[in-house]
Amino acid sequence: MYTQRGQDGIDAIVVADEGGWRAAALSHSQIHPDDRSTDRRIGQPRKLARQHGLADRYDAWRLGVSERLDRFDLAPDLACHIGSRKWFRGLGTMIALSALAVGFWPSFGPLEAAPAMRIDDGARDEFRSQMIMPLALGSDSGRRMGATLDVTPLRSAPERPTQQFIATLSRGDSFARMLQRAGVGGGDASRVLALVGNAVELGEIPAGTQVDITLGRRSQPGAPRPLDELSFRARFDLALEVTRTGGNLALTRVPIRVDDTPLRIRGTVGSSLYRSMRAAGAPASAVQQYLSALSEQVDMDRSVRPTDTFDLIVQYRRAATGERQAGRLVYAGVDRGDKPQVQLMRWGSEGRFFEASGVGEQKSGLVSPVPGSMSSRFGMRRHPILGYRRMHSGVDFRAGHGTPIVAVTDGQVQAAGRMGGCGIAVRLSHGGGLGTRYCHMSRLAVNSGQSVRRGQVIGYVGSTGLSTGAHLHYEMYRNGRAVDPASVQFVTRAQLSGEELRRFRAALGAIKGVAPGAALTALAPTAAETTSEEPVREIDKLDAPRPLR
Repeated sequence: MYTQRGQDGIDAIVVADEGGWRAAALSHSQIHPDDRSTDRRIGQPRKLARQHGLADRYDAWRLGVSERLDRFDLAPDLACHIGSRKWFRGLGTMIALSALAVGFWPSFGPLEAAPAMRIDDGARDEFRSQMIMPLALGSDSGRRMGATLDVTPLRSAPERPTQQFIATLSRGDSFARMLQRAGVGGGDASRVLALVGNAVELGEIPAGTQVDITLGRRSQPGAPRPLDELSFRARFDLALEVTRTGGNLALTRVPIRVDDTPLRIRGTVGSSLYRSMRAAGAPASAVQQYLSALSEQVDMDRSVRPTDTFDLIVQYRRAATGERQAGRLVYAGVDRGDKPQVQLMRWGSEGRFFEASGVGEQKSGLVSPVPGSMSSRFGMRRHPILGYRRMHSGVDFRAGHGTPIVAVTDGQVQAAGRMGGCGIAVRLSHGGGLGTRYCHMSRLAVNSGQSVRRGQVIGYVGSTGLSTGAHLHYEMYRNGRAVDPASVQFVTRAQLSGEELRRFRAALGAIKGVAPGAALTALAPTAAETTSEEPVREIDKLDAPRPLR
């Protein structure tokens, strides 16, 4: 290796190796001349020595420290030499680094950001003056004029001269408690209860009735406000108003004109009788009553065709004030062409449906006395207690203790009480020589001589008399002789006759004379109602439609 100076004053190092000559450029600061060489000739190789500066000394120190640390080995493989000093040194290193990492673990709490600007109380009040908050949330924002020395503070805030609000009579509530909650004083409330009680029964005021109440100015601070006016709808045809006149409360009855023309609805049966009736505007409760009454009289699947016409009439009331009220079903019919196929009208205090001929609704078949299944049938069997074969003159039903027992059809109670081995029992007479008996009851629900309807509870299942457990023993008799209850399917009907039949037919003719939809028209105002109406203001006339010319 030798040096060769170039034209730019930089020596080039020429290194000879086996593969040939390579040149490397060095700066003058990296060349340490050999002052001991006195016979320097041009073109002769020069001997170079590295200059030992600060960087060289730092590199040498770093290399030495690295070699010593490598020999010390602070992070050995913990899978090797387990239990040695080198292994424990590595374990200590791992624990120290883990503790350091846990110590510098960042927090996940929210960072507080500095506000964009400092807001003092004055600026905050200025911002609040521009806010809009609902009054229902207690808003007190908005720009106001600041108080000056001319403003005199009030000792107390003035109250409204009157308060008007609506109180609602809730279900299970009383009229007196409603007045108390509304803030009516005790004296005024007692006077109102006396006045209203003389006009209507307080207990008959329906739940949900809204009462308009107006309270006046207090006579002194802390005293209850006096009642100035109270009004509400006591009945569908009556409104009551209580007003203060000359310091005393007085009641005014306001009769409301009501029309009781029933509502008649007709239409084609179609694919669904229920949907067709609802689409025609029939109330849901009336439709249910119609289907129930019709199913007791005819077979709905076979006797009613899609091309037939249904005809129903319900009780309906129209008030002059615009309210309407629908009642229960009074007539159910089916027409085929121009001829009526079924005509049923509600008649009597019990609300039964009767045919146009005066025959009552048909009760087809018997209902089960209890919801349980049959455990023992009619016929000869071995008695479970007496131990010998004897006639089982009825059928047994499985049922738990206390299960209600119902009458299988309409009848009259002939006897009710203990009947020997039958225990507590009830005997019913159904007319036509038919009778039934229900045995082993735990207690009775009817008395002797009482009339019962089909499905009415007459007692409860027990185990009295010759019984091994709670069940119902059910017997049926025809002309005093026991028969198999499972073989009998009879019907019951009521029959009108004489004067009652004539009145029934007259009422049927009158109700069928009602035109369909006649009850839906509004009531025409009478002369008195027209004169009592308030005059129309000129500004209201602008909104009224003008006739075309």
